[in-house]
Amino acid sequence: MPVYRAYREALPDVGFGPMEPDEIDAWVREATGGLVERLPVVITPDVLLVLVNALALKARWEIPFEGAGTRDQDFTDALGVRHRVPTMHRPVPLNGAWTVGGASVVELRCRAEGGRAPARVRFVLGEPGAGPAEVLPLAWAPEGRWTGIDAEQINMALPRLSLRTRVDATEQLAALGVRWAMSEGADFSGMSPERLAISQVVQEAVVKVAEEGVEAAAVTAVPMAPGGVPYVPRRIEWIAFNRPFGVVVLDGAGEVPLFTGWQAGVPVG
Repeated sequence: MPVYRAYREALPDVGFGPMEPDEIDAWVREATGGLVERLPVVITPDVLLVLVNALALKARWEIPFEGAGTRDQDFTDALGVRHRVPTMHRPVPLNGAWTVGGASVVELRCRAEGGRAPARVRFVLGEPGAGPAEVLPLAWAPEGRWTGIDAEQINMALPRLSLRTRVDATEQLAALGVRWAMSEGADFSGMSPERLAISQVVQEAVVKVAEEGVEAAAVTAVPMAPGGVPYVPRRIEWIAFNRPFGVVVLDGAGEVPLFTGWQAGVPVG
């Protein structure tokens, strides 16, 4: 369908092309590194225009988990069923964990690549029975609300996981006040001479966490500090993500959540 030339030229970073499902699916696979294989909606004959946005992240941990430390441990899902799942272990810097609003938050930083600030990944474990609406926002709560953990060493146990969700956000947008654009009175006349209105908004998201990083498939060397007399800390805090928890990927400043996920069922690595 026609899209005004002035509109296309005003968006130089946006590609415009024919609405061929196979070509769009190929673009989606390339843009997401294969994490999402196809467009999460079906293009029917009454669809005039499709807007597609893709965001992908692949990063290595600044300090990776050691593969030898991964072993099966218990995870109790949201229904109270206990499962044995591959669980990774590693110490956490004292400034990389805190409590806020009754939840424990652990931040794992990614390696800086390409001169940009590395992404930050936060795992948040709320009080037993707390749901995602209560727990996830605590991952980006302001630093003034944080309370440090009184310990000499902090260790974490985290299941290896792969989360995939598909959400039809049409009704949610209406609840947030986005109604005019989905009605017969929608006005997209600055885009095209055709009468247009939004019929559906669908999002598919994938988050993978493993020993090397977030959706990482690389082998990372682990530097070891010079040896000496072993120090045995007296106060060790264990944070075990062995029940439903949240995972949030934030920008380098730690202010904007790019991906959010809630692990309620059996973690799949």
